[in-house]
Amino acid sequence: MAELNSSPEKTGGKSPRKKLAARVDLTAMVDLAFLLITFFMLTTSMNKPGMFGLNMPTDERPDPPMFIPESRTMTLCIGSNHQVLYYLGMTEKPLTDPKLCTFNKEGLRKAILDMQALVLKNTGKSLMVLIKPSDKSQYVDLVNTLDEMKITGIEVFPIEDIGTKEIAFLKQKNVY
Repeated sequence: MAELNSSPEKTGGKSPRKKLAARVDLTAMVDLAFLLITFFMLTTSMNKPGMFGLNMPTDERPDPPMFIPESRTMTLCIGSNHQVLYYLGMTEKPLTDPKLCTFNKEGLRKAILDMQALVLKNTGKSLMVLIKPSDKSQYVDLVNTLDEMKITGIEVFPIEDIGTKEIAFLKQKNVY
């Protein structure tokens, strides 16, 4: 049982009035606190972490095959030192010069948004991004790239194997 006792204090030469010790029983309050804690623990739901949806390829081929022109395709080659090389078009003949950026608002996000606006202005359609991580890149860079896809609203972004031409681009910029 929990109690709160206070005993009278003695002061100097005078004899104080006789005070009775106050006694408060705290058992009911402790019981109530534990009941409230238990109630809120049982009725509270935990936040579930959100995840990206993942569409895996199937063996079925679409009729007719899906064709996306080079003018709507942005390629991201993830290199070392947390840097990304990007360009518009395909590897054999890029429509823009390959440029380097980092994983921040003024880097990759700005590059994607600028390219998105350019493609929308020129074609009136949405941008598709090809993500090609190199063997020198880190897993966190791929995750950051996927986060940027979600933030910028890119709906189609396949992850592909990097080719020798992309590796040559990365070597030219010293990020491989």
